[in-house]
Amino acid sequence: MHAALAAAAELLRTARRVVALSGAGVSAESGIPTFRDAQTGLWARYRAEELATPEAFARDPALVWSWYAWRRALVARAEPNPAHHAMAALQRQLPHFTLVTQNVDGLHRRAGSTDVLELHGDITRVRCSAEGRIIRDYEEPAEGQGPPPCPTCGAPLRPDVVWFGEPLPLATLHRASAEAGRCQVLLSVGTSALVYPAAGLIPLAERAGATVVVVNPDPAAAPPGALYLAGAAGELLPRLVAAAWPEAAG
Repeated sequence: MHAALAAAAELLRTARRVVALSGAGVSAESGIPTFRDAQTGLWARYRAEELATPEAFARDPALVWSWYAWRRALVARAEPNPAHHAMAALQRQLPHFTLVTQNVDGLHRRAGSTDVLELHGDITRVRCSAEGRIIRDYEEPAEGQGPPPCPTCGAPLRPDVVWFGEPLPLATLHRASAEAGRCQVLLSVGTSALVYPAAGLIPLAERAGATVVVVNPDPAAAPPGALYLAGAAGELLPRLVAAAWPEAAG
């Protein structure tokens, strides 16, 4: 591990362009259940895939809104962990750093990262289901009353997340792909790298000659040829940053 950590630190220290791809494992260390974890309490009888679709929202908007209100409450109680703060430190140290996340909890921004490319949206925001406009001023309805109306057109508001069957935001995906295609290092953290199109950023970077560094407890998350650091992101990322820039850590 020491040799792999030192090699990864040297890669980061000398790189001009770095892309980081973060997944559910990073949020899990802040106590946020991964999307496919078993539901708890009142939601135990539902599968997440049954609620996170446009069809579910059209069929029972009150149910879907209530589920997302429950998930927003989980996120509101969570705090950024050392992995989130290490990502923010990377942005401060590197000449060009792009953070791409599959997470929807906003914890990267709360930790100080800016210009985060959120492939799947942000659960803390809502938007008009008809016009797509982000709505910041709305009143949370009582339990079971369903989503509030858009103050402009009256259509029901919905979470600003990507549901099953919906495309990722095209401009965000294009920018993430462009950055992956010209980076020297792609840092994959807390993601299985199995869900596309986000997982496609890794081979895109490899074809451009980048070195892939994987931080994950599961070795299956590391493609052949990647530099693999086995362990939790909250433990390894701060060590990686400190090894790359010891003068900043001191």
